[in-house]
Amino acid sequence: MTRAPKAHRSNALPPGAWWIWALGLGTAASRTTNPLLLALLIAVAGYVVAARRTDAPWARSYTAFVKLGIAVLGIRLAFAVFLGSPIPGTHLLVTLPELPLPHWAQGIRVGGRVTAEGLLFALYDGLKLATLLICVGAANALANPARLLKSLPGALYEAGVAVVVALTFAPNLIADVQRLRAARRLRGRPDRGLRGLLHVGLPVLEGALERSVALAAAMDARGYGRTAEVAPAVRRTTTVLTLGGLLGVCAGTYGVLTAEGGTYGLPVLLAGVAAALGGLWLGGRRSVRTRYRPDVWGVRAWLVTGSGVAVAAGLIVSAAYDAASLSPGVVPLTAPALPLWPAAAILLGLLPAFVAPTPHSREPSTPKDPS
Repeated sequence: MTRAPKAHRSNALPPGAWWIWALGLGTAASRTTNPLLLALLIAVAGYVVAARRTDAPWARSYTAFVKLGIAVLGIRLAFAVFLGSPIPGTHLLVTLPELPLPHWAQGIRVGGRVTAEGLLFALYDGLKLATLLICVGAANALANPARLLKSLPGALYEAGVAVVVALTFAPNLIADVQRLRAARRLRGRPDRGLRGLLHVGLPVLEGALERSVALAAAMDARGYGRTAEVAPAVRRTTTVLTLGGLLGVCAGTYGVLTAEGGTYGLPVLLAGVAAALGGLWLGGRRSVRTRYRPDVWGVRAWLVTGSGVAVAAGLIVSAAYDAASLSPGVVPLTAPALPLWPAAAILLGLLPAFVAPTPHSREPSTPKDPS
């Protein structure tokens, strides 16, 4: 494949491609508790973010999601130590003082025996959730939220504004905290501890409020909220298709992700997606807005999207045929093995690091001729 071009406005990947890729990695993480596969997913997401993120404010949020994943993992292990684990074990690590509880709290304990099996089960479970958070952080770091809002269907534009503002809040908040802490350090003032938190937190909240007011004023100036009149029958049909489609998507997704719904899950999911798309198409007729420079899904965008879908499909198929390798047991206590085919499917997620356009800051500079 030819070398990836330098990114600019005309060839930048649509944000939906990055979200589909990240959701594919997250779907793969939801199908396994094997720590080796989860660590491989984290490595793939981290490598792609390091290779293709820009210097935009939202691109700096990935580190915060990684720290959040580590915190979730630590909390899950702490719960297993102090509140016990449902997994019985024979390899005793330590015995903590146990707090006596009343009879109505049977099945719950505080303290007591801490076994290696229970701790390992908590580690697998917490690492799974941490991987999901890191995959979401990768999408936040790579996808432009403003372009994501522009690419939404007309029927979802109002809800999309709220979602995009929510997704933008965390990266902007982190950027403001870093900027204010750096300014306080330059002035020789403390930026840590309770005192530093109070002096940094108030300006950050004030800046967030100012951005919200400016966004509301800009939306009002552009005539946001104007809708076209449609027939009552079209409105009712739109409501039925949209709500029925979303219910079908929820039921179908539950069936796909559980072993009991293997027969009905996929057909219900496809029917729900079709109904929801029909409802969105009809609902878009109420929107009178137009799109300036709509995003074009080129070959590279489809390759990025396909790599995420391939990772998810590979893990789903592997879970159906070899569930033991994707969910290693802890009783008896054994070391997890790395299954080759699922690992090869996860490595397909590295494709965006080679086919996506290279950001300007990542492009190596060419030395000038001294002559």
